[in-house]
Amino acid sequence: MPLYIIITIVLSFQVNANDNLGLPELNIPRNNLQSKQKIALGKAFFFDTRFSKDHSISCASCHQPDKAYTDSVPQAIGINGKKGRRNSPTLINSAFFKTLFLDGRENSLEQQALQPMLNSIEHGLENEQQILQVVLNDGFYKNQLIEIFNVSEQEIKPEHIAKAIASFERTLITGNSAFDQYYFDRDRNKLNISAARGLRIFRRKGNCANCHEISWNNALFTDNRFYNIGVGFNKIQNELDRIIEYLQRSNNKNKPLLTTIQKSELGRFNVTKIIKDLGKFKTPTLRNIALTSPYMHDGSMETLEQVVDYYDKGGNKNRFLDPAIFPLQLTDQEKIDLVAFMQSLTSSQLLIKK
Repeated sequence: MPLYIIITIVLSFQVNANDNLGLPELNIPRNNLQSKQKIALGKAFFFDTRFSKDHSISCASCHQPDKAYTDSVPQAIGINGKKGRRNSPTLINSAFFKTLFLDGRENSLEQQALQPMLNSIEHGLENEQQILQVVLNDGFYKNQLIEIFNVSEQEIKPEHIAKAIASFERTLITGNSAFDQYYFDRDRNKLNISAARGLRIFRRKGNCANCHEISWNNALFTDNRFYNIGVGFNKIQNELDRIIEYLQRSNNKNKPLLTTIQKSELGRFNVTKIIKDLGKFKTPTLRNIALTSPYMHDGSMETLEQVVDYYDKGGNKNRFLDPAIFPLQLTDQEKIDLVAFMQSLTSSQLLIKK
């Protein structure tokens, strides 16, 4: 990629100190310290469609900057128009998450970065060598990696590409919403009456803060844990006894036949292989939630009003439903107030962009 092109797309997401209001301190891995040059290269990789089988998909295809690093469709769309099984989560503030992906299968941005490229539906590359070949065939990319990581051409590895992408993703940080100014800066004029009532409902009657945590000095609006809230579980409900019987008998040669969609709905279980994790998915951040529809791991809800109604009725019952999901008996006004509060979680920087 020519130098003038990479310069035009680098560091467009820079923030000032106040934009981090409401966020915790960011921990940078010692083996992947930030630098402007590395971030710039990582951003170039992020937008480069050559890291896909048909040169049509980049990381930015599902994580679009003007859509709060989501894609506004229920399930991600990959090469040849293939539809994925899950909704694309925002990358904003993902640097703070303890696990990545909706099932939490990776523990760092570095571990996450290359996986979509090797997914047969998303980018469609078959192995890491194909990823590596993209940079080895590009003189600028190759020289940048040699300089940034102080390696020879022969020593360039896929992990260097992953580290550069992760470094860029760690710049996608922003807080400073109306909520942050109200709650952490104590400016009581920042929330309207409805949103302020919604905050109280969020923390009390609505039981929302049980999973979407608010601390005394920061709020990621996620506890980084996993829950079965009933969404999508109907897809495996009728097969549940057969699935559990097989899982409990490791020597069973008659594996239950599951569709790709059903396998996806196993959720956290796919990672842990623990039966109690069936149908569990990670608590998403609610920051900038008004900009990241549709909602839920399968993108099955289009509006925040639908989400509130779902929780109000106590979710979809199943034997693995988390005890934190129960009927809330919210009034119509309380539902309106909850939505108003969630709309106050949009960062000032993103409001300006919209």
